Amino acid sequence: MNGKRRFGKQVGRIILVLMLFCRWSTPAAAQSDNLPGGRIKMGFNDAWFFGKDEKDQAGAASLDVLKWKKITLPHTWNAKDVLDDEPGYYRGTGWYKKSFKSNMSWKNKSVFLCFDGVNQETEVYVNGRLAGSHKGGYTGFVIPIGHLLKFEGNGWNDIAVKVSNRYNEDIAPLTADFTFFGGIYRNVNLLVTEDIHFSKADYGSDGIYIRTPLVSDQKAAIQTENKLENASGKIRKLKLITVLFNAEGKQVAEKTTSVLLAAGESKLIKQDLPVLEQPNLWSVDRPYLYRIVSRITDAAGGGILDQVSSSLGLRWFKFDAEKGFFLNGKALKLVGASRHQDYQGIGNAVPEALQIRDVELLKAMGGNFLRVAHYPQDPVILESCDRLGILASVEIPIVNAITESEAFTAVSKNMQLEMIRQNFNHPSVVIWAYMNEVLLRPKFGNDKIRQQLYFDHIRELAQSLEDLTRKEDPSRYTMMACHGDFDRYHKVGLTKIPMIVGWNLYQGWYSAGLDDFAKFLDKHHQVLPDKPLLVSEYGADADPRIRSFRPVRFDKSIEYAINYHQVYLNAVLKRPFVSGAMAWNLADFNSETREETMPHINNKGLLTLSRQAKDTYFLYQAYLLDRPFLKISSELWRDRAGISDPSGTISTQPVQVVTNLTSAELFLNGKSLGIRQSKDKLCEWEVPFKQGENSLRTVDPNNPLNSDQLVLNFNLVPQNFTGPLGKDFHQLNILLGADRYFIDQDLHQVWIPDQPYQQGSWGRIGGNPFKGSNNRISYGSDKNILNTDLDPVYQTQRIDIKQYKMDVPDGDYELNLLFSELIGGIDKEALAYNLDNNHVKEKAEERIFSVQVNGKVFLKDFNLAENYGYATAVKQQIRLNVTGGRGITIDFIPVKGKPVLNALQLRKTN
Repeated sequence: MNGKRRFGKQVGRIILVLMLFCRWSTPAAAQSDNLPGGRIKMGFNDAWFFGKDEKDQAGAASLDVLKWKKITLPHTWNAKDVLDDEPGYYRGTGWYKKSFKSNMSWKNKSVFLCFDGVNQETEVYVNGRLAGSHKGGYTGFVIPIGHLLKFEGNGWNDIAVKVSNRYNEDIAPLTADFTFFGGIYRNVNLLVTEDIHFSKADYGSDGIYIRTPLVSDQKAAIQTENKLENASGKIRKLKLITVLFNAEGKQVAEKTTSVLLAAGESKLIKQDLPVLEQPNLWSVDRPYLYRIVSRITDAAGGGILDQVSSSLGLRWFKFDAEKGFFLNGKALKLVGASRHQDYQGIGNAVPEALQIRDVELLKAMGGNFLRVAHYPQDPVILESCDRLGILASVEIPIVNAITESEAFTAVSKNMQLEMIRQNFNHPSVVIWAYMNEVLLRPKFGNDKIRQQLYFDHIRELAQSLEDLTRKEDPSRYTMMACHGDFDRYHKVGLTKIPMIVGWNLYQGWYSAGLDDFAKFLDKHHQVLPDKPLLVSEYGADADPRIRSFRPVRFDKSIEYAINYHQVYLNAVLKRPFVSGAMAWNLADFNSETREETMPHINNKGLLTLSRQAKDTYFLYQAYLLDRPFLKISSELWRDRAGISDPSGTISTQPVQVVTNLTSAELFLNGKSLGIRQSKDKLCEWEVPFKQGENSLRTVDPNNPLNSDQLVLNFNLVPQNFTGPLGKDFHQLNILLGADRYFIDQDLHQVWIPDQPYQQGSWGRIGGNPFKGSNNRISYGSDKNILNTDLDPVYQTQRIDIKQYKMDVPDGDYELNLLFSELIGGIDKEALAYNLDNNHVKEKAEERIFSVQVNGKVFLKDFNLAENYGYATAVKQQIRLNVTGGRGITIDFIPVKGKPVLNALQLRKTN
């Protein structure tokens, strides 16, 4: 299909402006890191060329076989193909190349290329020679290139980077409910240092690690571990100077150590700074940051050879299995969200400004915790958490499964080390994690003996990562995120290994029974009373285009998601032993294998993929903010429609207001609809909307200045065409077999549920709602409907329909009948995250029928599957003139099988 997901021109312009801003600001931002001394760090994102190597035939010396296009980093080659209707996306090889001129001042210095993230296998060539390589798509790495640069002649150098996001059984993730975008999708910097410098060969870190073995209200002990490197050919006498500044820029402590470094030697130097009295503590409400400046100077001349600045937040914390989480000695319920890194229209190649905005949106929501999932993310994420006061966990991408090989284990351990060392100094980080839902769909299901060996290998890998993590950083906690099969994880022994067990729980979504969520929490506390607990995931899809006044599980409506999150938040906040909960997810994200109402998108976000707030985001503000909050939650529902009352003047529909107040008052077009008491942070009114523009305003009864308002447009649909609305009738948009509303945001059209026919009105005669082949969905299908962006319009239907009647007034009309064959086609494997997996294999049946409109044949022997294929949008249009008060009657005449109709659209043309 051509461009499965459309997005607005305004959003596109915003993204373009931000991308241009980041493009030109990146070098300047990098230069701001350049402190006095021998270190120079500059942006290296411009003037690259990209070529796709689909046959994997090019080499560093034969790149002329590729077709090149000029690009600017960050870049991914999967921004578009993950959204089309063709299954799969390009997972293979791409090349990046760039030429640049050496500065003669670098000749006797150390030069590095610093990559913040490349997915997922990388080889870096300089002037045709391999400079280094890296495995893993989500951690940074550093490649020394100084020894390969040209300084003589014109001094120009050629950089070539080979990148592959192919499936590799030795590299996690193997499978996951997110897309493995390929490319150099984060920033690249060029770093130049003196030959005496802090080590850049320590898993991509700065070579400086700050520990705080003692922190209290009265004092703080600060230690630094500094890895120094002498890349020169002679012994050097040096001084290591560490200076501590407070947030106001005043020096408050200093430590100097004399160091002797032999030629080619690397050495670890530890320092204890003077004890800091009456320290300013870092907290979620007051994220106070000190700054540590680490310098290497020449012992004789005193000149600065290298210098690095690091943030420092002083805090202490603990997780208690009975009482929850404590920060600086005070109980704190952790509530926030998980985050994926992609963004609408640009994949994972997201400008820093938009990434920072994500953390700001989490803070504005009232959240105090970010689960950085399922992989380490751009450095600006944790920098923003430090600055804004958001606690965080970070994890490596071992998701769903492992490979039982030494290579997989080695790469996994390397990822864990890179993650820890690169992010060690962030005060926001309190948890290191390493596995997510690793028993979701275990291998060897038909061979229990072999499967047990597989479980043993998972346990061994988990234990080795646990041991490695605790050795690297005893100050933080460890966590594994498990899906809701408590007994399996406990039996395999995985609940015993990490310090915290995270549970990804979807009772009431992937499995039935919202009430089972609270029961699961209580079971953990009963069986594992000494093991701290986090709800590391929970959520329900909320397609912002779908609304329902009778919400049910898996209808993808905003209203069901609101109820779901209320239940979960209430259960978490009620139980002190639950340390916290992370909603899945902060924003919608790409998952190419998904179909459902918005194909290739996981809609569980509190924000849309373009970061518009859903009703659920406002609900969290009502639960979490400590200031008065009042919001008409339907921010994105500005176009409404509904069937009028018998008078033809109004249509009554519910309106919700989320608030942390005890009550709220709602006004419609200046008239009060009364005061309602809030329940679970929500008030609701039945609102009599009129045709056209309607103004809603909600106020705090005790403080009218605290208010919110929303102007929306309402389309009254005639209940009876003989009434007042009949003569002004313009259009009907009807969903058959549905109990939900659908908003076409581009055309500002609202599709409403069908109804049975009554004299003088409109509606169906005969037929039953279609129900798909799994037990999650109450009605309709979750297949990707080809050739449309309006999948929900075609995902429901009436089977065995007899007639459709509309007693419209005389005139000229355009009638559109919308069809899709929902049974049959390729039988796809049930996705792992659909936990019930109760999928009945579909059996296609021959379906041929004819359609008559007002007694005339419109479609003869209509065969959807044969003529158009399965799960494909089909629109059949007819123009007709209605006279003599006969209205419109559509007859469905079976030939073989049962007739179907998915949706209907009628527009009066005169």
